[in-house]
Amino acid sequence: MRARSGAWRRTLMRLIAAVAAIVCVVPAAACGSANTDTHIIKIGIKFDQPGVGYKKSGTYEGFDVDVARYIAHKLGYRDDEIVWKEAPSKQREAMLQNGDVDMILASYSITDERKKAVSFAGPYLVAGQDLLVRSDNTNITGPQDLNGKRLCSVTGSTSANTVKKKFSTEVQLMEQPSYAECATALFSGIVDAVTTDDIILAGLATNSRGKLKLVGAPFTQERYGVGIKKGNTELAKQINAAIKDMIADGSWQRAIDDNTSGTGFEPNAQYNPPDPTEGEDE
Repeated sequence: MRARSGAWRRTLMRLIAAVAAIVCVVPAAACGSANTDTHIIKIGIKFDQPGVGYKKSGTYEGFDVDVARYIAHKLGYRDDEIVWKEAPSKQREAMLQNGDVDMILASYSITDERKKAVSFAGPYLVAGQDLLVRSDNTNITGPQDLNGKRLCSVTGSTSANTVKKKFSTEVQLMEQPSYAECATALFSGIVDAVTTDDIILAGLATNSRGKLKLVGAPFTQERYGVGIKKGNTELAKQINAAIKDMIADGSWQRAIDDNTSGTGFEPNAQYNPPDPTEGEDE
């Protein structure tokens, strides 16, 4: 009888241990894990675009960041529940497809080609390609004035080629790894202008301490969207509702003003503030 009782006791202890192990696997917080907060949202942004998406001393700032933070709050997340992740241009689709991020706000233009791989909400801004020049420059007023001039853009970007094909066939193109390096080349006199989206250029101008200026004559339309996983129409609706609230309560305009102060940047009033309806009927 005692032998049976001992065997029963050992079996019972093994069962208790197994159940305890299962319990500790599922709700990790109940078992003393340091990761007690699983209510997080992962957002991809640029880390190297002043005024748009910029990592500075462990903090994150820029217009994309302000919009992303507003959306996250509307979705029920506090600041300390946002995980910011760098989203390089070439990796954005893969990051969404793999679940590395829940959404991306990284000067991410909505295009038909990209919509084959991911979905978008928004747009939250309609930007336009423009030019950045030195503050004392008076002879470059648009892309048609760049024949014989040196123009910088980032490696892999189509912006400079757009200028060469459509406006100034004799422009001399120069590529740099980042727009910050293009701005340095402009400041140093190595190039005469930098081209990309106007809000990115406005951010570079803000950082130049008055040495660089935005021409302010955009010649394309770039619909900035919130990248999300393909087919998530419910999330698209929630994000669009948040963007509409941000526009309605004045936070959208304040974010524009705060991040482009002193540059003279104004979003094209023909397209802004935008009407965010993308991704709701896929």
